[in-house]
Amino acid sequence: MQAALSEPLNLPQQDRDLSATVRRERGRLLAYIRRWITDAAEAEDILQESFYELVLAYRMMQPVEQAGAWLARVARNRIIDRFRRKGARSRAPSRAEEDDAGAGLTELLPAADGGPEAAVMRAILLAEIEAALAELPPEQREVFIAQELDGVSFRELAQRSGTSINTLLSRKRYAVRYLRARLQAAWDEWLMR
Repeated sequence: MQAALSEPLNLPQQDRDLSATVRRERGRLLAYIRRWITDAAEAEDILQESFYELVLAYRMMQPVEQAGAWLARVARNRIIDRFRRKGARSRAPSRAEEDDAGAGLTELLPAADGGPEAAVMRAILLAEIEAALAELPPEQREVFIAQELDGVSFRELAQRSGTSINTLLSRKRYAVRYLRARLQAAWDEWLMR
């Protein structure tokens, strides 16, 4: 009898947990979806469907341990379903992705406060980044490390090296594209487990 009485009392906590998960994962999940779905409304639909699945899982008393990875897997399945319905087998990168030299890596890393599984995956992905950085041509690696890890501006890098800002931007873009591909492969492999 006591278990039956405690269930309604847990509902507000469950709602708070769901709200916190949605707030924490929304930006990263939407960025992940937008990499594949260029239409903003369609991307938002997939985002909402993913969160709806999370709420259903909780309401069916099937709490999700690693919400970020679980949501990414649900979103990925929804994206695949949409491509299948439309008959699309692949997509070319959007202009925004081609021009984007600065974003993309953070959405592939699980949240630092995401629990033990997220910590393990974060460590794996950081090791992948380190290995991938070692594979980059020295010019690309130097620009990426100076910009992303040391926080040096492109203007300052250009002054230090005597290389044009456009060349530095190009080097970083190639580095990010390579790193993104390596991390995406590791991330997808982890999600398929």
